[in-house]
Amino acid sequence: MLFERYGISKEFCALDERLIEKCRDQFDACERVRDAVQLKVLDSFIKNKVGLQHLVQSTGYGYGDAGRDTFDRLFADCVGAEDAICRPHMLSGTHALTVALFGLLRTGDRLLAVTGRPYDTLQPVIGLTGTGYGSLREFGVDYDEVSLVGGEPDLEEIARKSPSASVVHIQRSRGYEARRAFSPNDIRKICETVKKANPETVILVDNCYGEFTETEEPVSAGADLIAGSLIKNPGGAIAPTGGYIAGRADLVERCAHRLTSPGTGRELGSNPGGMREYYLGLYFAPQITCEAKKTSIYAAALFEEIGYDAVPAYDMPRNDIITSVVTGSPENLIALCEEIQASSPVDSFASPVPDDMPGYDDKVIMAAGTFTQGSSIELSCDGPMREPYVAYIQGGINLTSSRLALLRAAMRMKR
Repeated sequence: MLFERYGISKEFCALDERLIEKCRDQFDACERVRDAVQLKVLDSFIKNKVGLQHLVQSTGYGYGDAGRDTFDRLFADCVGAEDAICRPHMLSGTHALTVALFGLLRTGDRLLAVTGRPYDTLQPVIGLTGTGYGSLREFGVDYDEVSLVGGEPDLEEIARKSPSASVVHIQRSRGYEARRAFSPNDIRKICETVKKANPETVILVDNCYGEFTETEEPVSAGADLIAGSLIKNPGGAIAPTGGYIAGRADLVERCAHRLTSPGTGRELGSNPGGMREYYLGLYFAPQITCEAKKTSIYAAALFEEIGYDAVPAYDMPRNDIITSVVTGSPENLIALCEEIQASSPVDSFASPVPDDMPGYDDKVIMAAGTFTQGSSIELSCDGPMREPYVAYIQGGINLTSSRLALLRAAMRMKR
């Protein structure tokens, strides 16, 4: 048995073999998506005539950086957008979303979140939590939201509130909520509802964790802009940092002038480390995202087998790379994170502990023995220390190593 020599009991080795067969249909579906997206990405590389000259570094202001500008066009094609701006100067997915929001909204405008309250780290940006310094609220931007009903978008309420909204925010992934992630078809229904109520409203999708999990992206489903992190799915576990904004060309341009400064926009910004890792990461992204989805499916099947609730269930559709497991106690949540950390290729000797994190109200425990700090396309696990102590398992750049980590955690939690 593959894992017995690594401390996995015969019982759990046998369970692993059963789970691989149990998940076969779901794995096959992931691979079909991977193959379709991989060919689309390859075609985009060929169309944009990517060459060795695009992989080299630039310095200073970065004027005329062909590698940077070609990557923007390449990324836009890969996600079906008119235009994109992808930069290492966007420090996280939250930063990319912040750039987009401040690029789009002005004093007196209203931001409407239609998939419930946004993820914890975006709340200080809006002005819902934190000091308020530099928030949208401090700049005179109004905020409203539409709660989910049974985990689903309330289309009737969205239609009622959209006429007063300048920007509508959709969060594709679940954040720290026990709901499913939204598919492009879900997003299409929201977009149709919003545009029917107010054609002028700009629809912005937080696409973090959702990229390349389906054959189309939200811009093809009616969204005006998407934003996210390059150290998640689209970086293929190779991009070292960065974020992206993609969608309508005029809106991307507005965001570019907020990222740098009015007047310079996208023309400014060098890449002293070169662009090779970004191009290579994007090329590998469909394959790596597929492995992360398969890890997510396996995790759900495994923890369901030993008596824990997992969302989504192993055989349900997946529109991001996350499985949440209701551990039921702080001890179980800590144990799961400890075993994932101990089975990681980097910092396996470290022990994660709950602590305060910027942008979060509760203490958070995070396990991430990753090659890129905070890269949640690599196997990682985190959760807030609050009832019912949900662990959010994400990433996994190869299923074999991920299985070992998850089996170790499951053995400990069953005991």
